[in-house]
Amino acid sequence: MFEFIRSHKKWMQLLLVLFIAPSFILVGVSEYGSGGGAGAAEVAIVGGKKITQQEWEEAQRQEIDNARRRAGNDFDPKVLETPAAKQQILENLVAERAIDAELRKSHLTVPDETVIKQVREIDAFKKADGSFDMEQYKTLLAAQGMSPIMFQERMRRDLALQQLSGAIQATAFAPRTVAARLSDISEQEREVQEILFPVAQYLPQVQVTDAMVKAYYDKNASLFQIPEQVKAEYLVFDSSVVEKQVSVTDEEAAEYYAKNKSSFTTKEQRNASHILVAVSPGASAADKAAAKARAAAILAEVQQAPAQFADIARAKSDDKESGANGGDLGALAPGVLPAPVEATISKLKQGEISGLVESEFGYHIVTVTSVKPESVKSFEEAKEQILAEVKKQKMSKKYTELVEQFNNLVYEQSDSLKPAADKLGMEIKTAENLTRTPSPALGDAPFNNAKFLTALFSADSLKNKRNTEAIEVAPTVLIAGRVVEYKPAAKRPLAEVEAVIRQRVAQEEAVRLAKQAGEAKMAAAKAAGDAAGFGEVKVLSRSKAPTIAPAAALAVLKADVSKLPAYVGVDVPGVGYGVYRIGKVSQPAQPNMARRAQDLEEISGAVAQGEIYSYVKALEAKAEAKITAKPAAAADVK
Repeated sequence: MFEFIRSHKKWMQLLLVLFIAPSFILVGVSEYGSGGGAGAAEVAIVGGKKITQQEWEEAQRQEIDNARRRAGNDFDPKVLETPAAKQQILENLVAERAIDAELRKSHLTVPDETVIKQVREIDAFKKADGSFDMEQYKTLLAAQGMSPIMFQERMRRDLALQQLSGAIQATAFAPRTVAARLSDISEQEREVQEILFPVAQYLPQVQVTDAMVKAYYDKNASLFQIPEQVKAEYLVFDSSVVEKQVSVTDEEAAEYYAKNKSSFTTKEQRNASHILVAVSPGASAADKAAAKARAAAILAEVQQAPAQFADIARAKSDDKESGANGGDLGALAPGVLPAPVEATISKLKQGEISGLVESEFGYHIVTVTSVKPESVKSFEEAKEQILAEVKKQKMSKKYTELVEQFNNLVYEQSDSLKPAADKLGMEIKTAENLTRTPSPALGDAPFNNAKFLTALFSADSLKNKRNTEAIEVAPTVLIAGRVVEYKPAAKRPLAEVEAVIRQRVAQEEAVRLAKQAGEAKMAAAKAAGDAAGFGEVKVLSRSKAPTIAPAAALAVLKADVSKLPAYVGVDVPGVGYGVYRIGKVSQPAQPNMARRAQDLEEISGAVAQGEIYSYVKALEAKAEAKITAKPAAAADVK
């Protein structure tokens, strides 16, 4: 079981995110079945429904966006652009669809009241005082391209998924004897003595001859190769090329405003408060009647003292969260509150108090606390926004036209980039010392792209000095280039690298001498069985930080101690060679019970992960899931 968890660690982490981390923490999640039409390229099939190339690429983009959001400036997109990473994303997409199919088939769902309660508990939607912030709620959802109804349905799915995963994990069982044995191993202590043979001590003994240098040079020729290089001219086609050829007139802006006036209209906004007398699902007729009578009594109290609505809500509302804020529900968005309550709020005047409003949660008494009337931005107020939007639309249309021109010019005028540069107002730039593979030192420079370098080093480009085709190196960014100068691969002269080789050979010889001396000492110590020459006794344990070099500590803790004293020889990086004498193995007098409880919890978690993995694989088999594409089929996603 544990070997399986270790070997599938990355898969398991992603699967647990799928099962446990809800999408309502505001990261992008694609709508299922949204990508591609009937003719879209298929990459997998789950339950008879295909996953398209477009959906796979969108999942990759979202994974990159989410990783960038988590890591910030430390994010390196290349880690998610490997074939293995792309395949992992596809496998997770398949697992997700298989799980969704099971949720639908099993009719697992979550009631509205639970969903709404969960919405109001999300910290991202709360004000500083802990109350629900409707404006923040709508703003964050809009930023994700979601409506409240979409968001609530996603949350409903996530909560159902958590119920399903909880039921599976509850079946996991970790034997206490196994946990106890692992804890024993973790807490075991080994008394060890050390003797080091530093490389520096043997360096003066090394004599490096010319023959040794030449032999190293010949044997390690690949270390001294200078790869083939080119000097290239290139053109970068991006939005700046299009922007220079697009402008927007005031007349166009005015026409856009007239056609899209609704976009500059802010609809009426209402803030409301309520008092809830709750009725449990499945309540008897007598219980409902009692709740209604209590609600009627509260309504009478409110009608006698409307100004005391907030105080009465704090004292008597069964909605404790809004009640703590005087019943305040904040600014309202469609779909958040039960339909009868929303309908009543839409009809009330500011300050007016409703009668009893019945919903699936019970009886509500509602009042509108403020009404912000509908407003429309004037043309002058919206002008800058309109100019930017119209320009963006025109650029989008112009892009298609210009990118076709760019492709045609670099292809048809293949012996020069100048016609394309002159026609489109672009600047020809130069890059030197380019090799067949991207250089980490050049970062994300457009000419440091693997696809472009492959084209640049093609036979047609190298031999005939023809332009490469236009290569997309990022969304809406293309590059075309041509070789100006080519340098074939060469080997550095021995004289140029002789000093470096002498240092390496001397170091290797000193390491060999140190190890030779260490092994001789270990053989003598084993024969004598004593601790002559070894240092002070140190205690090592897997549960504590090592007091010797980590590589040595690992070897000591893995050593066979069936017969003591035991000896271990270890190459110690950066030092030399170490010999270690293990004289005693023991358990602490008092076991760490808190640690053992933690060990048991972690082992149970590992077993639960295995159960979830097995369950999801069973769902995939049940849905006859099949991946039909390879990682190389996925487009590069930036």
